[in-house]
Amino acid sequence: QVQLVESGGGLVQAGGSLRVSCAASGRTFGYVAMGWFRQAPGKERDFVAAIRWRSGGTDYADSVKGRFTISRDNAKNTMYLQMNSLKPEDTAVYYCAFATQDYGLRFRSSYDYWGQGTQVTVSS
Repeated sequence: QVQLVESGGGLVQAGGSLRVSCAASGRTFGYVAMGWFRQAPGKERDFVAAIRWRSGGTDYADSVKGRFTISRDNAKNTMYLQMNSLKPEDTAVYYCAFATQDYGLRFRSSYDYWGQGTQVTVSS
């Protein structure tokens, strides 16, 4: 089992920045990647970004490319999402996820474990 705990969400004005974190614990050995997804009210849970644990390779949704940066600290088993130039449409619950297999890191099916989510609200 893997436990994921997000932190760092909150309220920010449009154009501002926020960093969310995800700490992983438990059986984290041998994982493939970690990712961030977000879900706005009444909408699907969408891919935001992912990072491969060994290579550090990253992938981003087009909507956040150039504004968000995903990173990880292997020693701390922690992943981060730095969000800059935030827009009201970035408002959502942000979930971190942990993948032990790769069916395509943009797909929820690749991820076995999920955090409880952290709310990010961007005011206009």
